[in-house]
Amino acid sequence: MLSLDKCFEFKKNDKIVVGCSAGPDSMALVDMLLKIKNKYNLFIIIAHVNHNVRRESYEEADFLNEYCIENNLLFESMIIEEYGDDNFHNEARNIRYNFFDSIVHKYDANYLMTAHHGDDLMETILMRIVRGSNLRGYSGFKKIVDMNDYKIVRPLVSFTKSDLEEYDKLNNVRYYIDSSNSKDKYTRNRYRKYVLPFLKSEDKMVHNKFLKFSNLLCDADKFIESITQISISNCISKGKLNIDKFLLEDSYIQKEILYYMLGEFYQDDLILINDSHIDLINKLIRSKKANCFVNLPNNVIGRKNYNFFVFVRDTEVISSYEIEFDRYAMLPNKHSIELIDYTTNNSNNICRLKSSDIHFPITIRPRRLGDKMKVKGMNGTKKVKDIFIDSKIALNERDSWPIVVDALNNIIWIPGIKKSKFDKKISEDYDIILKYN
Repeated sequence: MLSLDKCFEFKKNDKIVVGCSAGPDSMALVDMLLKIKNKYNLFIIIAHVNHNVRRESYEEADFLNEYCIENNLLFESMIIEEYGDDNFHNEARNIRYNFFDSIVHKYDANYLMTAHHGDDLMETILMRIVRGSNLRGYSGFKKIVDMNDYKIVRPLVSFTKSDLEEYDKLNNVRYYIDSSNSKDKYTRNRYRKYVLPFLKSEDKMVHNKFLKFSNLLCDADKFIESITQISISNCISKGKLNIDKFLLEDSYIQKEILYYMLGEFYQDDLILINDSHIDLINKLIRSKKANCFVNLPNNVIGRKNYNFFVFVRDTEVISSYEIEFDRYAMLPNKHSIELIDYTTNNSNNICRLKSSDIHFPITIRPRRLGDKMKVKGMNGTKKVKDIFIDSKIALNERDSWPIVVDALNNIIWIPGIKKSKFDKKISEDYDIILKYN
């Protein structure tokens, strides 16, 4: 019988957010946690993202909600209403982890657990070898990732998918199968269907060899990083790379310095960065142009300015706050939003709403990757990123600017900047007036 006690050192009263899809892997993880819940007095929150691309998605969300009620677990969910123009899997992952991060902070949890297993690790390592990466990237993903105020934990990494399916069968664990996991158009699925079966036919315990390989690379990377830190301290100041000093370093150390800088934006998701990206960055750094830039995945920009080089965020959100609005809210940008009874003001600092048009509660949060709003008086939607650009909002202000959304994550107002289709004219019927001070 598989047990989490042997996979991770739990402590009494741990608060754990579980990223759960309702699939066989995540449902096995949830069932294992339930079996030790009382032993450690665990506080468990199930976090589910409805990707809204399959008809079964809503049925799965309903199933999880009922499952949590039956097992006395908290349930948090969100629906991805729309996707931007980015790669679907990258964007979905970004939205998913932003949501998980917000739930971790909402409950002050100390762990986010996901059901990544040994097969997932094998697929990731193979994909990164083909794409090109560095030692950290080739290692796949870590079992434990330190996010400063909490940890991401993948306790099932020593098990295979078949181990978890057998566990579900023996324990009568109900789950749903995502039909998209069988489609060959997705790269990971092709590795899963054609490459892994061959490797397992050579050695049915091959996943343990990949785990050993991953740990070996992590250890090597840790050692090299200790050496690289001296060069990093010498070349980087306040996030800026001094190009003259950088060019004096060994070519291998140069790459490690760049990956170190990229780590702030991609953390353990280095599958988004490959050798071609590093080559582009190196060419940019060595360019004779004084000012130039390169676009990288997930809206990260590498920018050269004379003798300095820096990576900057474009639209990725720092999810640093989420405020459920009642009558008054003080915001991180030193402004506030309050509920008022009357005003003749019709500027973008005022928003008039009709209760029946929106879903409660109203929440105030920063922007998120892919955010779009149905702008008042305009057909279709507009990216929040473009609204900020049009309004000439400084880049350093965008990550903390308040976005007002309803319970379905519909953007109903960008205070001080733009109103949505939900805003009512003074002459129309409304029962809520919000003011941005």
